[in-house]
Amino acid sequence: MLEKVKSRSVYYRLYEGRVAKGPYEGTRVIFKVYPGRRAGGTEADMMAANELNAHASLQNDSRNFTQNIQILVGGFETKTGEQWLAFRFDGKYTAADYAKVKSEATSKYLAQEQWNPYDRAQTIKRRRLFVIKLLRGSLSGLAYMHSHDRLHQSLGPASVSLNTIAEREAAYLIPRLRDLAFSADIRYSFLEESSGTLAEGLWRRASAAGAFTIMEKRAFGIADDIYEAGLLFAYLAFVPFCEAGIMDGFSLQKLLESTFKLDLDAVREYCLADDRLSEAVRFLDLGAGAGWELLQAMLNPDYRQRPIAEAILNHRFMTGAVL
Repeated sequence: MLEKVKSRSVYYRLYEGRVAKGPYEGTRVIFKVYPGRRAGGTEADMMAANELNAHASLQNDSRNFTQNIQILVGGFETKTGEQWLAFRFDGKYTAADYAKVKSEATSKYLAQEQWNPYDRAQTIKRRRLFVIKLLRGSLSGLAYMHSHDRLHQSLGPASVSLNTIAEREAAYLIPRLRDLAFSADIRYSFLEESSGTLAEGLWRRASAAGAFTIMEKRAFGIADDIYEAGLLFAYLAFVPFCEAGIMDGFSLQKLLESTFKLDLDAVREYCLADDRLSEAVRFLDLGAGAGWELLQAMLNPDYRQRPIAEAILNHRFMTGAVL
């Protein structure tokens, strides 16, 4: 077993394997195992079924399918009621793993005082390129989902798988979105009939934001994914560029939402006063503040003002024009 993971109240297990026979013979896979109803309750069954349906619907468009979403190979149910989903093995790392490794490496170099100015400049240059490519891949996957009437609803550092975390291999990096157990169907016909049990929290937030009609609910859902993508952007703009322990996802979200109420100008002023955050500030300052500009748009308190994924991909920060 690779690991045991908790998603809300449900624990699932991950195993590595290989397909023994059939059209996928020899293919390396990751098995995602949801507990049977007796151990995991009805929520585990719903999550497994929803993830299976989400991948099946997204992979229906085989001619235009994106490389930035994890590929489902198949699934089955055991006699004990466990749901096994098999995904093609395209790397064991996540964006969270990448950020952790790079922040620890930064701490190590600074502690040993072995980071000469030239090596440091080259490392930072490669890191900026790698992070932007990671973000582009993640947003490309999200854009594909939205164009195929699906929300992710669990987007974060742990839900983006990577085939490499070596910054010198950025040319070969392919980020893939995974963890679609809470994915929401936003086809108009579906929204007319039902909002879906697993998406109840989303639609409650939509109502609280004044989104009541079907079109408004759909727009809110897409904007909600963009907000999560904005938090992912902030995480990758800070954590890999800081020493270990200086910044984490929870602290960063609290800083953005609670302390500064999503005022990114105020966040920048705060970060400027802390030398430990200087590389993150310089990264977002590229292109006359293009990073801060994009991050502010994605985290706009008004969901109606947030850009769609395609617009984000065309922003000068995401195209790499600022490098």
